[in-house]
Amino acid sequence: MNVTLLAAPGEDLTAADILLWVALPYAAIATSLVGHYWRYRYDRFGWTTRSSQLYESRLLRLGSPLFHYGILLVIVGHIVGLLIPAGWTESGGISDSVYHAASAGLGILAGVATLAGAAILIYRRRTTGPVFSATTRNDKIMYVLLIGTLLLGFGTTVFNNANNHPHNYRETVSPWFRSILTFRPDTDLVLAAPLGFQLHVIAAWLLFAFWPFTRLVHVFSLPIGYLTRPYIVYRSRDRELGSRPERRGWEQIR
Repeated sequence: MNVTLLAAPGEDLTAADILLWVALPYAAIATSLVGHYWRYRYDRFGWTTRSSQLYESRLLRLGSPLFHYGILLVIVGHIVGLLIPAGWTESGGISDSVYHAASAGLGILAGVATLAGAAILIYRRRTTGPVFSATTRNDKIMYVLLIGTLLLGFGTTVFNNANNHPHNYRETVSPWFRSILTFRPDTDLVLAAPLGFQLHVIAAWLLFAFWPFTRLVHVFSLPIGYLTRPYIVYRSRDRELGSRPERRGWEQIR
């Protein structure tokens, strides 16, 4: 596998540029892939959200839908914005102005919902004794990375759209991201983006690298096994257990 580093003629990249915009992305991708494989291979019982609904449900019912639906919209928006070139949407009849208006509106809505839900869930975790006791060190690091990434992305989105001349990330960050996936990283593209976008990207790579070592792995869980697994039959070994008369359909298995 060969990686071709692209740069403008006559422009020298610093060690920090190579570290942040070439080494970090590939290290994060490799760590995430290997980490998820290792976690699934050797820690299947830990592949869970470690549900705490038993301890408190009122705040969970409010914060969980806000966070999960919000983050789902955030993920979909990033997939469209990063992986689909601007020319494709324009050829589909979506003008650049319409795309950015929809992106800004949905992005701000998704950001508000996600951050509000996260705030409720973190407050619940901190103020509910049993839930806080079950919080691991990795959980705390994960919350810092997750909330930091969300705040940087939300702040950049709001500030960028409040600017009279907003930066078009589809001409810098998006093609740079695709160049990483094609092993031809074009660092000039991401270096042309404002600082807010760059900080958001760095935080996202750090979160992505730490992902497999947290409860966030449950994102990749699908309950397909429920469709084919056999029924579970509960029966007592003591035939004399219980004094209530047997009801039709509930007779003991002998």
